[in-house]
Amino acid sequence: MTDVDRKIRDRYWHLLCHRSEVREPGDFLKLTWLGEEVVAYNDGGNVIVFDNVCPHRGARFLTEESGNAPLTCRYHGWSYRAGRLRIPGRESYCESQIEAVRLGTIRSEWHGDFLFAAVSPEFSLREQLAGVGDVLVEISRSIATRIDLNSYVYRCDWKVAVENALEPCHIDLVHAETLSKLRLADGRDELFDYASVWHSGLKDTRSNARLSAMRRFFDLSYQYDGYVSIFLYPFSMISSTYGYSYSIQHFLPGNEPFATNFSSRLLASRLKSTVPPSLVESYFDSSAAFNRKVFEEDHEICRRVSRQFWNKDRHMPLSRAELKVAQFRRLYAADSR
Repeated sequence: MTDVDRKIRDRYWHLLCHRSEVREPGDFLKLTWLGEEVVAYNDGGNVIVFDNVCPHRGARFLTEESGNAPLTCRYHGWSYRAGRLRIPGRESYCESQIEAVRLGTIRSEWHGDFLFAAVSPEFSLREQLAGVGDVLVEISRSIATRIDLNSYVYRCDWKVAVENALEPCHIDLVHAETLSKLRLADGRDELFDYASVWHSGLKDTRSNARLSAMRRFFDLSYQYDGYVSIFLYPFSMISSTYGYSYSIQHFLPGNEPFATNFSSRLLASRLKSTVPPSLVESYFDSSAAFNRKVFEEDHEICRRVSRQFWNKDRHMPLSRAELKVAQFRRLYAADSR
């Protein structure tokens, strides 16, 4: 953990989850950044974001990555419900000691059906999402449910993991048996203040034909041909092929050097009302397995990057296909001042 990492974490808005992941009262999703856990929790229909620490003696409320559970501390029974902290045996405490005790909530805001959170943002969420805000709303409204959650620690600097996700140059070598088989075209980049987008067609005619034919099953707000990858500085990616499902990825700094808290959640898009889910079940299962394999390959190659190499002051040559990496380095250098 570095002061720069903490500064970056605190000053920006971060994508946490989709509304479908915290739809019912008691639903929650937990992420870890810089060794601290942040939870999105449905408190009786109101989704809150908090720091997963009971204000009494510091025990964690929730230990699973996601699920459905009451917000009750198993240490001494303190709980949170309907916007209030509930304290067993409250009369045994000195009122002056507990009158100011609060759950450690974090500022959050919905953008479409995506939930963002920030510790102390330096600008509005709309300003940070300039250039991609409208697209994110459309994508969020196309999503129906989560179908896979995959998380583990990448053994590399978080910036190495982000840069790997930003560039297509490694695909043929690293993903020879997975992503490379789609034969992604050169694609085009769109760069914005704190976001970037890469669009690419598929040169494999068989994959194109099969995926195009599946369009009849889905009821989508946002439709396109090929592959799209959206980067939300500093830690998050959203990627999809044809918009039938979306992978939300996080590359969050760990609290030790060369540890990145990686997670990927695959969310299925909305089906037409006449289409039974069983008709596309095998497609979603294979998509989840495919994504997991791709991220394993990414992790393996990121582990090979020298721990001494990444340095904002080092000259690291970049090709025209690495414009998004160059933008990331400019933003990180500005935040490091």
